[in-house]
Amino acid sequence: MWNIHQAYIDGAFVPVHGAEVVDMIDPATEQLIGHARLADREDAKRAIAAAGRAQPALASTTKAQRIDMLRRLEAAVLARTDALRDVTIEEYGAPLARAQWVSRYASACFANAAQVLQDYPLTRQVGSATVVMLPVGVSALIAPWNSAVGTICCKLASALSAGCASVIKPSELSPLQSHVLAQALHEADLPPGAFNILLGRGQDVGDEISTSPGVARISFTGSTATGKVIARAAVDTMKRVGLSLSGKCASLILDDAELDTAVPQAVAAAFVNNGQACVAGSRLLVPRARAGEIVERVQAAVAAMRVGDPRDADTAVGPLASRAQFERVRGFIRRGIEEGATLVAGGEERPAGLERGFFVRPTVFSDVRPDMAIAREEIFGPVLSIIACDDEAQAIRIANDSPYGLQAYVFSSQPERAQRVALQVEAGTVLVNRVQPELLAPFGGVKQSGVGREFGEAGLVSYLEPRTLGIG
Repeated sequence: MWNIHQAYIDGAFVPVHGAEVVDMIDPATEQLIGHARLADREDAKRAIAAAGRAQPALASTTKAQRIDMLRRLEAAVLARTDALRDVTIEEYGAPLARAQWVSRYASACFANAAQVLQDYPLTRQVGSATVVMLPVGVSALIAPWNSAVGTICCKLASALSAGCASVIKPSELSPLQSHVLAQALHEADLPPGAFNILLGRGQDVGDEISTSPGVARISFTGSTATGKVIARAAVDTMKRVGLSLSGKCASLILDDAELDTAVPQAVAAAFVNNGQACVAGSRLLVPRARAGEIVERVQAAVAAMRVGDPRDADTAVGPLASRAQFERVRGFIRRGIEEGATLVAGGEERPAGLERGFFVRPTVFSDVRPDMAIAREEIFGPVLSIIACDDEAQAIRIANDSPYGLQAYVFSSQPERAQRVALQVEAGTVLVNRVQPELLAPFGGVKQSGVGREFGEAGLVSYLEPRTLGIG
């Protein structure tokens, strides 16, 4: 039984001041697995103060010193790969393959950041002026529950590369991931206050971070609704704000696509992380003339998916993270049926043989209209909407007819055509004939999917500000 009652502040694990205790439930069994005490506003103030004390020394570090810290973090997290994988499964039901990928990605974040920093010029001449890239200052890193480990490491790697101390607030729904990761990061023996980690709710810890003059920058990954609250709260102190927000990602299968490869990839994009991913390709846009064949192929692919124990290597779809998420997704399935979409796979009923756990059958709708709720709202679960299009132009219009624009997928046998379509799709990232991203390329959304970019050089630069020296 887990009992987590500490925050990581000023280089040490310390008891939290907050009084609220939350239960931790294994989503695959609905069994109680532990308790976690949440931090409060006082804890947040302590963490911000610790980061503020560390900031001057961290800002004065050399490139070589920062790279050394990144390498130590890489090694420390790599040593805990198996533990991070296991708590990712235990806490929110990530399938084994996904949990393994995330746990390995976590250490790779620091290796990637070291590579980027090594090649990036922190000082350069621009005309007659010298431009020096300086750390923006203490940065708040706010991470979601559906990949807390990877998101925290990505943000921390970029912040540290720039010489920024940080206050990290994972979702209060991810105490296990956060605790084990904090133990790993502690082993890197960074200067006290260089990073601080505390769990807490948005109304106190989140608000303190968003309004404190001791925080210069916020990097938030989560829902659009919460991102808007943070942006409003941050404006009074003119914080630099980066937001990676919700998505309703479209996969476009063009009429010349090779279905043997396109359909499996589109299905994989739709159900990644049990559908609990902002980059999930939950809208599948297909040529009307080939819709019947594509629906049959999707049905067959989904029928072959194993739903169940996320620890089993053969499981493709595990449980949803919580009862609230379970009920929300089932509600969307009901709405899809009520709105007149055709249910071709899955449904609201539990998977056979799974009477406990927050399991939802992978669900597919065809005959979906672009104005239906299942085609417009981020469901965050294993639900795919197939929309038939008359031609390429209509597919692009429907893909762009969304308040979101995080990621998209295009499948075509003609590379030049696929690239031309990709450039017309309104999304921060468009993957062509692939579903794996490039982790050194900029990542972020357009429209209500966010502001700013992470990963690679873009991530580093987001924690830097240029100072121009015009010397006579």
